[in-house]
Amino acid sequence: MAFPFFSLSKSHRVAPIDFVSGNVTIRVEAVPDHGMATIWDADILIWAASQIVEARDAGLRTSRLMAATPYEILTFTGRGTSLRDYQRLKAALDRLQSTTVSTTIRQPAEGRRHRFSWINEWQERTDRSGRPDGLELIVPDWFYRAVLDDALVLTIDRAYFDLTGGLDRWLYRIVRKHGGRQRGGWRFDFRHLHQKSGSLSPFKRFAFELRDIIRRQPLPGYTLFLETEIGGRTLLAFEPSAPCGQAVDSLVLSGTRTIVPSGTRGSCYQEPKPGVSRGNKKRNRALNLDSNKESNLEERARDVENLIRSTAKSLSVTARKGGNGSKPDHKSTSSFRKDGFTDAEPSHALRLPFDDRSGGRS
Repeated sequence: MAFPFFSLSKSHRVAPIDFVSGNVTIRVEAVPDHGMATIWDADILIWAASQIVEARDAGLRTSRLMAATPYEILTFTGRGTSLRDYQRLKAALDRLQSTTVSTTIRQPAEGRRHRFSWINEWQERTDRSGRPDGLELIVPDWFYRAVLDDALVLTIDRAYFDLTGGLDRWLYRIVRKHGGRQRGGWRFDFRHLHQKSGSLSPFKRFAFELRDIIRRQPLPGYTLFLETEIGGRTLLAFEPSAPCGQAVDSLVLSGTRTIVPSGTRGSCYQEPKPGVSRGNKKRNRALNLDSNKESNLEERARDVENLIRSTAKSLSVTARKGGNGSKPDHKSTSSFRKDGFTDAEPSHALRLPFDDRSGGRS
């Protein structure tokens, strides 16, 4: 759930996904005829995983070979059942079968790779009269063994299928995966999220879409907000939403007031307050080293390297000026204070994302 296995766009994608982080490598390739499997196509895999788990829990024998009607799959994933929806289901199966994944995840030997397709094969069944009788598909062993491992399976909110944006869906999977271990909250660097998403969008567009998601708050069960460090690094953070009210089906949204005068509590259907921050906190939370090692350590190392380079450059400039016998130019030289900032800040100084800039551009 936390790695870039699928395209986040509904458009036809052929460009491969290459992801490397530590000892984890992933390469996803597509064929021009069908394109890469999308995160909406992955709904079929969620259906397949739920069927395997349900059968196992009921004491039934499970198998990689699965049979179902298109109607069962479409209704499970919250899709329509029109002819067009049936055609889209078949196209999704084609993309899942033709997309290949090569990864080192869950391999016993370091550097060893496993290559597979999300579906080994699929076919339409017919009865003796030649009429359509459902579908058959075979999931790969890599996927099947992962589903049978309780430690690798997480439940998701049914509202996940209502998320229309590819980035919304991917971000929910990321948050859900880390949320199981960081109940007090979690955060991730924007640039590291961009890398993990496998998105073809440039970083500026990706960051804009993340901020829009924070404004809309579409993820069920979680609240998102921004944190900005002194150095200007922007972080996306989340906290589990506090449970409130009764079940969704028990509320009637037909023009009634938000408070029902019958002794019940207020409705949960209240629009979140605008803004990018949440609560009255005055400082950022501590680093989540348990599940966020890659983002924290990589960014910290990069900050230290940049500081070393800038200090070395300043010292070399000062040494050259001293060696020429000329007097130092006090107008262009900045003196460092005890707090680490300079008295005269250069024109190219780093700006925080919330700094006011002229020209109306952000």
